[in-house]
Amino acid sequence: MFFQLYQVLNLMITIISLMVCIWLSLVRIPGLELFGITPNWVLIWLVTWSIKRSFLQAMVGGLCCGLILDGLTVSSPSHIISLVIVSLLTVVMYKRIIKKIQEDFISVAVIVFGMAILVEAIRGFQLNSFGYSALDELFRHQQRVALSTAILSSLWAPVIYLPLNRWWAFLETSNQLKS
Repeated sequence: MFFQLYQVLNLMITIISLMVCIWLSLVRIPGLELFGITPNWVLIWLVTWSIKRSFLQAMVGGLCCGLILDGLTVSSPSHIISLVIVSLLTVVMYKRIIKKIQEDFISVAVIVFGMAILVEAIRGFQLNSFGYSALDELFRHQQRVALSTAILSSLWAPVIYLPLNRWWAFLETSNQLKS
């Protein structure tokens, strides 16, 4: 079983882009913070990945991203649950609702905004179930974190989405030309 050059290149670009997003989520770069909160780069990558994928591919992508983040950060409130839910909802939203709108650029920013709020809400429920802090303190903190993360992530989403989407569209058209 031999791989074509474009398949190897596609795999490398996909993995390198995920690694860059993971690196960006671990590093604090001046100018990218709002109240000490940075964009959720892995979420942006996951939404970009899940948009034009199948249900199973999106679920595997969410599971892998969640496992990677749990391995690199504190895993007591797991990232797996929220990222798998986000990847599956992204597939459903894009295929049923957003696909009819021709503006990919805007629809991705809207999806990332909503999914960032959902991720932080799920993490808040997980933190509450583990009893980390009082519910009112947790709600105030998560509200600020969710809104800041959603704003920053939706503003930075095109930086990840546009190059990857163009690459995957190029591969799709080149595959259609070959067959």
